[in-house]
Amino acid sequence: MPAILPHITFDTAPSPLHSIIWLHGLGADGTDFVPIAEELNLPVPVRFIFPHAPKKPVTLNGGFIMRAWYDITENDLLIKPENNFKIKQDAAGIRASQAEIEKLINQEKLRGVSSSNIFLAGFSQGGVIALQTGLRQEDRIGGIIALSTYLALTDTLKEEISIASKETPIFMAHGLYDPVVNYIFGKSSAEILRQLGYKVDWHDYAMQHSVSPLEISDIEDWLTAVIRR
Repeated sequence: MPAILPHITFDTAPSPLHSIIWLHGLGADGTDFVPIAEELNLPVPVRFIFPHAPKKPVTLNGGFIMRAWYDITENDLLIKPENNFKIKQDAAGIRASQAEIEKLINQEKLRGVSSSNIFLAGFSQGGVIALQTGLRQEDRIGGIIALSTYLALTDTLKEEISIASKETPIFMAHGLYDPVVNYIFGKSSAEILRQLGYKVDWHDYAMQHSVSPLEISDIEDWLTAVIRR
């Protein structure tokens, strides 16, 4: 099996048949969402997987080397929402991270977890990759959780999404006062997905670029509703 990203794994009970791959944001690492996952009370045993993004220079941050799923060269997500996604994007980096997450998906399948029981979750940059990957899977996955994030590579999205993914439930959430990824980018991303036929459960909260207790509770409720027993 190809080498996979280093990651943290914990099972909520022995022999789980459901897996949630959770992707952190820019500059963080796989430990970031472990405490949040530990708070979730789900109806079935779950294997949580928290990969660490590779370390690479990030142009927007002066070339500083940090964990990143892809490079960011400009801050149009903050100051130019009227550009409607017409921003310079690191397509190669985004697709490379998609390939890495697909290795983790395949690992879970080899462990006996069906595609429909595999979930992708991500915050900010991690949410971009969760959407990028989940929408392009040949087999329907269990669901996508995309927090404080946006759709990337929308110019090719319609041609690349899989038919099976249209049945994948999506939870999207965003802070109304997000100073990093403008709220309108998250909201517009949800509308694009709905126009393409996806069922998107949208939530917004009176917060900035973060995660709130109410959001965690809503994620728990959503997972409990969509997870297959």
